[in-house]
Amino acid sequence: MIANLHTHTRRCRHAANEPDRAWVEAALKAGIRTLGFSDHCPWPRTPPLAPPGFRSGARMDPEEAQDYVSSVLALREEYAGRIDILVGFEVEHAPWRIAAQEELFSRFPLDYLILGQHWLGEEWEGTWVGSPSPDESRLALYVDRCIEGMESGRYLYLAHPDVIHFTGPDGIYARHMGRLCDWLAAHDSPVEVNLLGIWSRRSYPSERFLRLAAERGCRAILGVDAHDPARLLDPAPEAEARALCERCGLAVGEAPLPSPAVR
Repeated sequence: MIANLHTHTRRCRHAANEPDRAWVEAALKAGIRTLGFSDHCPWPRTPPLAPPGFRSGARMDPEEAQDYVSSVLALREEYAGRIDILVGFEVEHAPWRIAAQEELFSRFPLDYLILGQHWLGEEWEGTWVGSPSPDESRLALYVDRCIEGMESGRYLYLAHPDVIHFTGPDGIYARHMGRLCDWLAAHDSPVEVNLLGIWSRRSYPSERFLRLAAERGCRAILGVDAHDPARLLDPAPEAEARALCERCGLAVGEAPLPSPAVR
């Protein structure tokens, strides 16, 4: 793997409690040439507000964003000539928060954003898409939200598009996820095959989805989704992901890099 743009830090509260430097050193040992940090974007402190006492276990607080960006930029300068380091966020596309998100992004020299749609509402409402459900309306909303987000032009690619854990019939799944695959194929936007999902034996990557993506003309990339430096050094999930894509007839390429003009 030449580039990994899906990397988290301890600030998200569910990654290894390691300094940011540890991810860079692991990437160098793994032969990665471009390492993109894309920690989970904080929810801006704007209405609607979280219930009293709520603190996310899935993302940094807004006040931590400056330290995050400053740390990654310092590592970029320190490791210049050895590895290309990028800084971004993995973002929930929440239409009611776009203005607040854009204000946050404007404060920092970000290289890119990726879309990771884990929630359909607010995080504290408990609408995590990875929980199993046969609800077609939830599946349809997930696809609508992903397409709307990608159409905004803000995101370099869609992370783990098959994170939605729909347990209903294949025909219903294909009807809605096929819409997402069609959009991605039409815009030459890659399907991320998520190595964290393989390593932790989650419901994704989904062979049902990857076969559908191949039928609709999509291409694939690999995303380590590294919540621990050790994940960058483990070749087994990558080998399994490549074998899965080959079995599904899905070509695997390298992750897209942001334009130098954007950076």
